[in-house]
Amino acid sequence: MSIRQQITEALKEAQKAQDRCSTATLRLVCAAMKDRDIAARSNGTSNPIGDDQILDLLAKMVRQREEAAEQFRAGDRTELADKEEAEIEVIRRFMPRRMSAEEMEATVDHIIGETEATGLKDMGRVMAALKQTYPGQIDGATASALVKQRLG
Repeated sequence: MSIRQQITEALKEAQKAQDRCSTATLRLVCAAMKDRDIAARSNGTSNPIGDDQILDLLAKMVRQREEAAEQFRAGDRTELADKEEAEIEVIRRFMPRRMSAEEMEATVDHIIGETEATGLKDMGRVMAALKQTYPGQIDGATASALVKQRLG
């Protein structure tokens, strides 16, 4: 079952269960997917976006909510920060599990060896391989810093 189908089914279940937070969050996700589909159509592609693009979209939505929650906490608005964090949990149900720091280090070392990267000039190739091989499982900023450290 594709991620799109999983989200659609979860939205139906949330509506039946009258779970307001999940329903609202999943509606936002569906709207964002439709926006991406429309943008893809305007670029000449008639197919809806695929799972890899949906994972990128979900990761972006999580980052936005993490930043908002951080700002709400700084502004002493805990009720709004809690709402953002609840939305993050709903979105993360459809994303692969994030790698731990140890797994990330081993993966970066493996990809560096696999791509035969020798210096910082190869960083783009290593990052592309990481994102393609482990979509949604790595944190781009952490991976980038780790790759830079290993190749630098």
